Amino acid sequence: MKTNFSLLFYMKKPKNYQKGVAPIYLRITVNGNRAEVTTGRSCEPSQWNTVSGRSNGKKEEVKSFNAYLDDLQNKVFEAHRQLTEKDDPITAERLRDQFQGKIEKQCTLIDVFKDHNYKMETLVGFEFSKGTAERYRTSLKHTVEFLQWKYNISDIDIRKVDHAFITEYDFYLRSVRKCANNSAVKYLKNFGKIIRICLTNGLLTTDPFQNYKNKIKKVDRVYLNEEEIKLIANKPLASERLAQVRDIFLFCCYTGLAYVDVKNLKKGDIVTGIDGEKWISINRQKTNVPSRIPLLPAASILLNQYQNNRFCLNTGVLLPVSSNQKMNSYLKEIADFCGIHKQITFHIARHTFATTVTLLNGIPIESVSKMLGHTNIQTTQHYAKILDIKVGADMALLREKLIYN
Repeated sequence: MKTNFSLLFYMKKPKNYQKGVAPIYLRITVNGNRAEVTTGRSCEPSQWNTVSGRSNGKKEEVKSFNAYLDDLQNKVFEAHRQLTEKDDPITAERLRDQFQGKIEKQCTLIDVFKDHNYKMETLVGFEFSKGTAERYRTSLKHTVEFLQWKYNISDIDIRKVDHAFITEYDFYLRSVRKCANNSAVKYLKNFGKIIRICLTNGLLTTDPFQNYKNKIKKVDRVYLNEEEIKLIANKPLASERLAQVRDIFLFCCYTGLAYVDVKNLKKGDIVTGIDGEKWISINRQKTNVPSRIPLLPAASILLNQYQNNRFCLNTGVLLPVSSNQKMNSYLKEIADFCGIHKQITFHIARHTFATTVTLLNGIPIESVSKMLGHTNIQTTQHYAKILDIKVGADMALLREKLIYN
């Protein structure tokens, strides 16, 4: 709410005043209500200018005196700015207390969020992955932008985060940021962690998420079928960059590796498995969960093609992986060349491994889950649910086995 406030320096002579200097006071007026505070300075009445609220004269002590009053005035303006930025109610008394440093520093949302992110980034590689830290950086960015969009402030007292704040933030993510349902829910889940920190530390007494209900909606995962994999593998491509992207994408179709994991894949990650064959042995960067994947012949052939690649030799990685954005852009070109009308992104390779390459070829879901590095087999079951073709094939085998007389 807009407030009208003014400042006035004035001389306040005591009741028993006879002669000599008199104390100078500062009067703060907000919407007609006043609060006074002594400046700790005095002045001769003959030198005091009631119009300017300053002492007359050009001597150094006069200049120093007036500069002191100027500094006090600036501090009051700064106190007003601080209260406005925090969206705190502004009264003459509260402004005076803020100016004098009597108001205890309030715990603010963005400060808590930044502190959380700093600690998380310090523990990257130990307790958190780079991807997790990046998601919280993005969540903080969205929160800062929401405060500016909705309240025109850069931070807010944590105690003002209520149910209405959550619903408005949800609306902002969906309408302004154009987030799909699942993205909005995930950002609010990250935000919910910050709220839980505040609740645990007594900074909040009521959970603003208490009556907030929203959940992840199931989405059909896009994957390539066997014919589409062969089409991409055998399609002549005009440039080396497209051929490299195609090879790396196919390698992930045969291994199930996510972008960040194949980008960081090194020679030491290829080990001899229990069966005497080559395996990939890594901890997934996203979850730090172990992932052990036997190398299929097609994947081994693709790896061997890049043994002498200059980029790989210089960086120590096994494949020349570009940025995720570039990979996705090139994959779109490849899909167009192949006449594939699916929205292909790099992550589709992982879906393809889970469905076409493994589950559809009879690999037990428990084995698929372990290779993908899933922490919960229910995550893997999402792939199994979309494979009607597998259900049909299994039932066809059953029909052949069941003989009725």
